[in-house]
Amino acid sequence: MAVVHNSASAIPRLGLAIVKRHVRRAHERNRIKRLAREMFRHQQAVLPPVDCVLMVKAGADQLSNAELQQQLSTLFQLVHRRCSAGC
Repeated sequence: MAVVHNSASAIPRLGLAIVKRHVRRAHERNRIKRLAREMFRHQQAVLPPVDCVLMVKAGADQLSNAELQQQLSTLFQLVHRRCSAGC
């Protein structure tokens, strides 16, 4: 899930909200953060200047890296489509 708002800066920015209640182990939270940052870097050039905060739901730690990357890619494409015309 993502919350997106127009940004005052000229570049898109990413915020991560991965709470211990949903992902218990620190190494799993760090893995999710690392993958989210990597996917954001790949998509940053095509995203409009927005502030995007990703919030993780319970069970995200059960997904493989490939599944997480696919979901993040889909999410960033959705953000791009919806915010290109204006958030």
